[in-house]
Amino acid sequence: MTDTKADDRLIVALDVPNALAGLDLAGKLGDAVSFYKIGLGMLTGGGMALANELKQEHGKRIFLDMKFFDIGNTVESAVRGIAQFDLDFLTVHGDPYVVRAAREGAGGSNLQILAVTILTSLDRADLDSAGIKDGDIAELVVERAAKALEAGAHGVIASPHEAAAIRALPQAEGKLIVTPGVRPTDSASDDQKRIATPAAALADGADHIVVGRPIYKAEDPRAAAQAILRDIAKV
Repeated sequence: MTDTKADDRLIVALDVPNALAGLDLAGKLGDAVSFYKIGLGMLTGGGMALANELKQEHGKRIFLDMKFFDIGNTVESAVRGIAQFDLDFLTVHGDPYVVRAAREGAGGSNLQILAVTILTSLDRADLDSAGIKDGDIAELVVERAAKALEAGAHGVIASPHEAAAIRALPQAEGKLIVTPGVRPTDSASDDQKRIATPAAALADGADHIVVGRPIYKAEDPRAAAQAILRDIAKV
């Protein structure tokens, strides 16, 4: 079967132990993948060096998933430091003051700030145990998304289950929706609790999907990525 061209709607999560493993995986995926996510778990394993190498030497787009959350001045300073590396996406928590500080830190760079609403690994029981206010989880996600977008976020992170409702918000016009918790139909859900297939997530309004374990744990990661690319090419 012929290869499907890279499609930057697919972001592959490099949730591997260190930069060497990340480079090895990127090498296996080759030109099939154009966009990578590097998260907090890689931070002490050379994550920033990997981000720079993939961006500057291999021409890949980079989503830095750090989920910054602190006082405004600290968030602004941290984002200003990240902005100098010419990366593409950065996550912060969706509290409006955090988003505003992040936008200040990003300044006139091309770095796009994405707000985290409610993690896709959480359900209502998790929110109850954390003392988060009562209410349907989907409604809380949409409420947080609206406030983050009003505060200046370029887009939001949300599960596929909330993508359509967020896309319908007037605040979401021209903004990005990036969905983790995406699993091909034959994949295990792992620790994700609010999931959908790649094509369904895009059809519901997502601009990008993030896929990790179904690709990096596959016997043939490139073939797994190609299968997802064929799926989303239909949307």
